[in-house]
Amino acid sequence: LATGPRQNNGIFYEIRTYDVKPAKMKEFLEMIDKYLHFRTAHSELVGFWYSELGAMNKVFHIWKYDNFAHRTAVRQALANDKEWQGKLISAILPLVEKQHNEVAYLVPWCQLGKPPKEGGIYEWVTFHMKPGGPALWGEAFRAAINAHINTGYTTLIGVFHTEYGLLNTVHVLWWNESPDHRAAGRHSAHEDARVVAAVRDSVRFLESQQNVLLIPLQCSPLK
Repeated sequence: LATGPRQNNGIFYEIRTYDVKPAKMKEFLEMIDKYLHFRTAHSELVGFWYSELGAMNKVFHIWKYDNFAHRTAVRQALANDKEWQGKLISAILPLVEKQHNEVAYLVPWCQLGKPPKEGGIYEWVTFHMKPGGPALWGEAFRAAINAHINTGYTTLIGVFHTEYGLLNTVHVLWWNESPDHRAAGRHSAHEDARVVAAVRDSVRFLESQQNVLLIPLQCSPLK
């Protein structure tokens, strides 16, 4: 099914998720922090995180591309980059059990944000919505997101809607000062009648939801 409206430009985001071998996570993260600059020389990294709660031994990273031709050119350049291939790819691939990628656009009403300061934590929330795309559930979903923003307990970084991967999937990236700050804010939001009403309307279109607490790496632009 068509995924519906998106931003007016061709910019999209590739969301990559890797399952890392449990005994190799520390080594994997050290290699990424040390050598990722070979990769970021070719295209823009939005953020790089590892999971703390809600999923184990996973890393999430998001790359920004101007269009699909841009991504193709970057992938070709990476294939010919001996430092990238030799110092990082050859070292980390044996540490990875599984890779998954998606292509997503920011929803039309969202611009990519930044946290007010460094040192917090991120929450990656994945919503699998009923088939039909934003034409069916877009307004209700937007109202639910805005209701959470308006409580002031959390900061929205971005809302991404899949184009390749599992369709009718929306990923929402939030920032909070700490896990306890997030927990207190959630408690307050659940007692706010405006939030309760907006969420109740939105969940009519929801199939499933997963929340993952993320910690940014030192090399991550969002940290």
